Amino acid sequence: MPSNARSCSTWRLYVIIDRSAAGSRDLADLAAAAIRGGADVLQLRDKAAGAKALTDEARRLLHLTRPAGIPLIINDWPEVAKAAGADGVHLGQDDLSIAKARALLGGTALIGRSTHSLPQALEAEQEGADYLGVGPVFATPTKPDYPQVGVSLVREVASRVRIPFVAIGGIEPGTIGQVIAAGARCVAVVRAVCAAPDPAAAAQQLKKACSTTDKIFRGVSSSPL
Repeated sequence: MPSNARSCSTWRLYVIIDRSAAGSRDLADLAAAAIRGGADVLQLRDKAAGAKALTDEARRLLHLTRPAGIPLIINDWPEVAKAAGADGVHLGQDDLSIAKARALLGGTALIGRSTHSLPQALEAEQEGADYLGVGPVFATPTKPDYPQVGVSLVREVASRVRIPFVAIGGIEPGTIGQVIAAGARCVAVVRAVCAAPDPAAAAQQLKKACSTTDKIFRGVSSSPL
């Protein structure tokens, strides 16, 4: 497994700091809370922001993630990731190709790809993604254009794909068990942290639920793939 993918395999909680889900909350405050709660990686997502505003926001968040030793991933915009000095980019199905993002960001950048089917997941792996997003597992307003794929796709990807993946979509403490049992090692959340009354406590609860259920279903402590 390439070194970039190996580093992704240690993730358990992936928190997406999303402008639309955050409402009036400051994104840096949310990022700090997610870090205190145990997030292993943060993604910055703002579908309405321009490149400059997103770059400025990314630089603010990097002042938090770098001291904490966790990656900051930029949603959709490899150019912003490069300008801000972020750790990588997460690409949708209609975004720039993985090869072009790699050429822009370099070999050490973390590059993820959203996938909604097994063929998409296998293609992204072949194209050189470091990790995948798989979902939406359950229905979620953050992905209104995509039907839920259920835990069956999580199970298929876990059995066929060798690089790490992040299960996403409507995941909360009550549903993490199903996702981990299907083979996920890491879950990604948006509203479960960004819209929570206490984002740090919510992240802590999610991280604990993910780690606990992983140990139960695997019978051993979590370890890198």
